[in-house]
Amino acid sequence: MAKSSKISGFYKLSVHERLKVLQEQAELSDEDIEVLSNTGALTLEQADRMIENVVGTTEYPLGVACNFLIDGKEYLVPMAIEEPSVVAAASNMAKIARVKGGFFTSASEPVMIGQIQITDVSDPFFARQAILARKKEIIDLANEQDPVLVKFGGGARDITARVIDSIVGPMVVVHLMVDCRDAMGANAVNTMVEACKPLVEEISGGKVYLRIITNLAKFRVARARAVFDKKTVGGEDAVEGVIKVYALALADPYRCSTHNKGIMNGIDAVTIATCNDFRAVEAGAHSYAAMNGDYKPLTKWEKNKDGDLVGSIELPLAVGTVGGATSVHPVAKVARKILDVKSASELARVMAAVGLAQNLAALRAIATEGIQRGHMGLHARNIAQMAGATGEMIDKVVEVLVKEKNVRVDRAKEVLEELRG
Repeated sequence: MAKSSKISGFYKLSVHERLKVLQEQAELSDEDIEVLSNTGALTLEQADRMIENVVGTTEYPLGVACNFLIDGKEYLVPMAIEEPSVVAAASNMAKIARVKGGFFTSASEPVMIGQIQITDVSDPFFARQAILARKKEIIDLANEQDPVLVKFGGGARDITARVIDSIVGPMVVVHLMVDCRDAMGANAVNTMVEACKPLVEEISGGKVYLRIITNLAKFRVARARAVFDKKTVGGEDAVEGVIKVYALALADPYRCSTHNKGIMNGIDAVTIATCNDFRAVEAGAHSYAAMNGDYKPLTKWEKNKDGDLVGSIELPLAVGTVGGATSVHPVAKVARKILDVKSASELARVMAAVGLAQNLAALRAIATEGIQRGHMGLHARNIAQMAGATGEMIDKVVEVLVKEKNVRVDRAKEVLEELRG
């Protein structure tokens, strides 16, 4: 059979029928098909209702970070991630934070922004004021679209409007602010702004094209702060080292990119474990970091009068505890039980604390022992398995690789052969 990606009616097939077609087209073995069919807690039938053209699932390791004391409450934090040392690092920093009372957090109201783009307006500044003059009418129309959200205390709250110059001429951009309560809110906001299109066109005399949520959720911000005892964190040199490494991130976008990536290691892991939209969270975080024109760290690191290390973080976190995959995925539902969070705001605050802990773990490692030491042992386990080691032999190969500081597959194969005699 000739290979082709043009498969008529693929979406109409059952999952098992798709697997048969895929096996022929991609020349998969029976063992490959068995791997795809082994989906764990999320059944093929459940997956098939979540996205299109389903042929299987993929799994991340799910770990639990310990030691988190946040606003006086104990938390076990589920984290889904493939990168070694992330869960251990978060747990270790959370343990250090406990010495000075743990993490303290806050969050703004769960307000998301829906954008409505108005083009082809001859008098954009006049149109802007006309829209603002009929604000209540627009908000009322938006709220008619989701009476359930309004019933629970949410809904459209306000609108703003700006005139923007663009390559196709001036346009008016309306922002509809929507309190999404415990939902992430994309579906609710998108429904509202789409419903407002005819009215906005009538008021402005222009043509509406874009009407969609923005992931720069600047009104839905979570914050966390903590004091890290100077002795427990590694002494005065460690405190000074963390601040100096942070200073480079503050001054240099090349370093800042990796600095913020380390923060998102922790936040994304919790986002994925709870089946929230980690792409939206990432987009919001990085655009928030660049809001003032320069890309900056999402955290701040200082030294207090006692010489202790003081850290804080602030970023938008549009996550939900109801709706979407977070209410459907069986592992996500268990993850929420482990977390024991009662609202989307509480989830966001926990995630902010995890991001702060993760950032400190990376900065402290860089400033003291180097980033590779913490990674090496866990990375060596992956390399040992890639080389064919199983069972107790994995630990023996890892011991040699770490001791030699030579974590490579070719060396792991040599060590394995030597151990086997």
